[in-house]
Amino acid sequence: MHRLRRSLNCALAFALCAATSLTFAAPNGSLDGKVFVADAGPKGKPANEKGDVITFADGQFHSKICDQWGYGRGAVTATQQGDAIAFEAETHSAKDGRLVWRGVVRGPVIEGGFVHYRKPSTLRPNPEPQEHWFKGAAKP
Repeated sequence: MHRLRRSLNCALAFALCAATSLTFAAPNGSLDGKVFVADAGPKGKPANEKGDVITFADGQFHSKICDQWGYGRGAVTATQQGDAIAFEAETHSAKDGRLVWRGVVRGPVIEGGFVHYRKPSTLRPNPEPQEHWFKGAAKP
């Protein structure tokens, strides 16, 4: 009887923890339908990419300006943090590598950064990751 009670208590505690953590996590679709226009640049430098269109749709993140390098959409995870939604996404390009995005949407403003993990090549067998920033506003 004691083991059964202990097992039930453990199961109940686990269920409560899981339910509590779900309360704080926004579903992937929480940003769905949002579109932003943003500028981006290498960390510590001015923007070298202007007017990128960043969209969230069907649980996916997409950066329009990255299409030219073969990047597509990537699954996005979002977490409600007070009045903001923090998000993470990863996009891939067969010819260029991958981008790991992290940002925050607060009202009509989006900002954050991404790390570009370039695909190795003969000339660059171990390319260094490149950090970038981005910032923009909801598309009117």
